[in-house]
Amino acid sequence: MIDLRQGSQEGTRLPRELTHQVHVGSVAVGGGAPVSVQSMCTTKTTDPAATLAQIHELADLGCEIVRVAIPHADALDGFGAVCADSTLPVVADIHFDHRLAIEAARRGASALRINPGNIGSFDKVDAVIDAAGEAGIPIRIGVNAGSLDCAIDAREDLTQPEKLVQSAVSFVRHFEERGFTDIVLSAKVHDVPATILTNRELSRLLPHVPLHLGVTEAGTLRQGTVKNVSALSVLLSEGIGDTMRLSLTAPPSEEVPVAWELLQVLGMRRRSPELVSCPTCGRCEVNLIEIAGEVERRLASVHAPISVAVMGCVVNGPGEARGADIGVACGKGSGLIIAGGKTLRRVPEDKIVDELFKEISERFER
Repeated sequence: MIDLRQGSQEGTRLPRELTHQVHVGSVAVGGGAPVSVQSMCTTKTTDPAATLAQIHELADLGCEIVRVAIPHADALDGFGAVCADSTLPVVADIHFDHRLAIEAARRGASALRINPGNIGSFDKVDAVIDAAGEAGIPIRIGVNAGSLDCAIDAREDLTQPEKLVQSAVSFVRHFEERGFTDIVLSAKVHDVPATILTNRELSRLLPHVPLHLGVTEAGTLRQGTVKNVSALSVLLSEGIGDTMRLSLTAPPSEEVPVAWELLQVLGMRRRSPELVSCPTCGRCEVNLIEIAGEVERRLASVHAPISVAVMGCVVNGPGEARGADIGVACGKGSGLIIAGGKTLRRVPEDKIVDELFKEISERFER
């Protein structure tokens, strides 16, 4: 008999179950908590109304932690107003000026995100650590390939993953030596293999530190989605990663659904419907592409973690439809509506979508 169970021993724990748990507002990160979904506002923090509107939109899509930029002191008043009225925990994103991080901690940040490599001397880093400790909030140490510590970046004997790991480990050790352990760590690069190698090594060397996953500078919607999913699906399936942002050169409202789709297809978390549809072939005798597209469009308003199958022919159609919560198996100009593994009725092609959603409404949206 083939044993498909993961792990070499029964009861083996995943890496994310072994990390130290921190709290970003009300959201637990690490220690086996569900992998949380993050995004970042593209609005100016000096405009709290616009920023809050974007945060509310992201919250509706399932975002659980949001980050906003504080590029200069003029943004601090807006930041405080955002923290006061946000429906999500707000992380202050700080670069270069450690005084902004200190003030953000005082004004309601749920966490700070800094890169010690560009924040200045360790005296300045220590001042930020002290401010976070006084506020009782965690710090995400963010190490990026584009902003490494100069001394490490100049070393020709190290690969890029080695530079990222060495830099990240040195920063974590410094924080811990000062007694600050509410840390989340990220090490980001645009390259997919480097992202995987770096985070595998960080998980090995720092098994107690929660990891924030993402591919930085991944690109626009199509390429960025492919790169993020390629890297994160490997790491998440290995049990590595406690929280994530799928960075895209696109509105942040595009990032959150992709993140949830990834968690859903990996079987880690469910929030919305999953569409199962065949690629079609010469055996298909309905306009399946149009039908599946309309089903996908209408499923966007369904808030139930169900599987919906839209299948085009008799080869795999009946079996896939029976295996889903609800579905249709199409034949010549018609389809069989199937729910709970049982065939309900045959309907003509032009009624398939309406009849499918009639059953979804009656069975899953009460």
